[in-house]
Amino acid sequence: MTQEVKTDVLVIGSGIGGLYFALQMADYARVTIITKKESSTSNTNWAQGGIAATIDADDSAELHIGDTLDAGAGLCNEEMVSILVHEGPAHIRRLIELGVEFTTNADNSLDLGKEGGHSHSRIVHARDLTGREVETALLAKIDAHPNITLLEHHYALELITEHHLDIKTNDITCFGAYVLDTLNHKPMKMLAKVTMVASGGLGHVYLHTTNPDIATGDGVAMAYRAGASIADMEFIQFHPTSLFHPKAKSFLISEAVRGFGGILRLKDGEAFMHKYDQRENLAPRDIVARAIDSEMKKTGEECVFLDVTHIDPELVREHFPHINETCLGYGIDMTTEMIPVVPAAHYSCGGIMTDSQGRSTINRLYACGETSCTGVHGANRLASNSLLEALVFAWRASIDIRERLNGIQHEFEFPDWDDSGTTSPEEWILVAHNKREAQQIMNDYVGIVRSDLRLDRARRRIEFLKEETEAYYKKTRVTPQIIELRNIIKVASLIIESAISRRESRGLHYTTDFPNKDDKYYLCDTVLRSF
Repeated sequence: MTQEVKTDVLVIGSGIGGLYFALQMADYARVTIITKKESSTSNTNWAQGGIAATIDADDSAELHIGDTLDAGAGLCNEEMVSILVHEGPAHIRRLIELGVEFTTNADNSLDLGKEGGHSHSRIVHARDLTGREVETALLAKIDAHPNITLLEHHYALELITEHHLDIKTNDITCFGAYVLDTLNHKPMKMLAKVTMVASGGLGHVYLHTTNPDIATGDGVAMAYRAGASIADMEFIQFHPTSLFHPKAKSFLISEAVRGFGGILRLKDGEAFMHKYDQRENLAPRDIVARAIDSEMKKTGEECVFLDVTHIDPELVREHFPHINETCLGYGIDMTTEMIPVVPAAHYSCGGIMTDSQGRSTINRLYACGETSCTGVHGANRLASNSLLEALVFAWRASIDIRERLNGIQHEFEFPDWDDSGTTSPEEWILVAHNKREAQQIMNDYVGIVRSDLRLDRARRRIEFLKEETEAYYKKTRVTPQIIELRNIIKVASLIIESAISRRESRGLHYTTDFPNKDDKYYLCDTVLRSF
């Protein structure tokens, strides 16, 4: 018999969005947070940059809005961008009240950085470990609150839904989720009045990513299978230079290295950026990423190289001590040899489609953070708007739910998780191989530069992996590995279908068959729904 747990609010994920939302709800309801690994394992914890907010007296909301709309290549929801920017500064103040220690100047004012795409210095940060600082402060408050239960090593399997299918409304309601306790290897039934999906990104759909291992697109995959609308999955942001080394998971080589004089080269030492942009190595991130991708495809090499060996070694070590130390740990002396780098999947602008209150198209199902699609990013995310988006819309969702919660009852009974007829998994190599193959397909055919030929090949190969994996899933007891594989394949198919349907190039989606923007037909979101 499946263990049943009832709670007022179920939160899936322990990044900034899920934790901030839980804290806002905890004075009004019983909150249960589930997270796949440890509570601090999230994209938030890995976020080095900061949070964009119009705090400086010389800055303005209008400038921040303009920068966001410009980055989004015409696809941003302007109302949502306005909400994001105008409400953002209040949440910076709330984080400080919660104990977050941002970097300050000598006069105790916030030290505001400037990043690509911003017309003003407005990046609030905690050195180069902002995400970790925010996560640590929020977890301390979570741990101290008596109304919050945080369960580590619990994987969400599927959302629990009741369908009242009608030609006009196609009405679906969420009542929680089936969850796997991976320490005890037991499935659970968690019933909730309201469910918040804050499960983070999907970087591990690709072979190379800056995301932690947990980022397998679980929230998007589950919501799609449940019938939620999913939007703009074709817009995947890639960071151009992550360290290429079999043991170097997700380590970024900062763009500041190129700003300091670093030169991108091929294996034989040939520089190539002059062929793509007059700014050469100082070109914007998307141009550099496409250039690297192009050279790798032409040469067949697995990586390119970033060279600073022509710069005084002492200056390199002085300006980049952490990068230098990390590279040395992998046997690479960046002062005397070139650094192998590849573009890596970094951030998804698409996800579960939500309104200004964080509501999805399924009743009682909310989403926030990277797993959601509010429309603020459009076709390309402006730097440091992601943590801000999670804060603003997590807060707005909590306000909406507080007003509705007392009128919601646990009125239905639901069946246990059914694993009858299944056996213990034996062929781990099948799961590992299919995961690697799916990631390789996405890297090769649905990466930075796409084409009809590549997308068609990816669609056919992913469909085969889906059929094979589903057959294995139906006869095997659930494990974290098979859960993540199913979700990776589902999200891969959503990205492919979205990319095929957008027959233009816009923002992060670039296809050689349609290299220009087409505002007449494609100035709209790509929306997918399972039924």
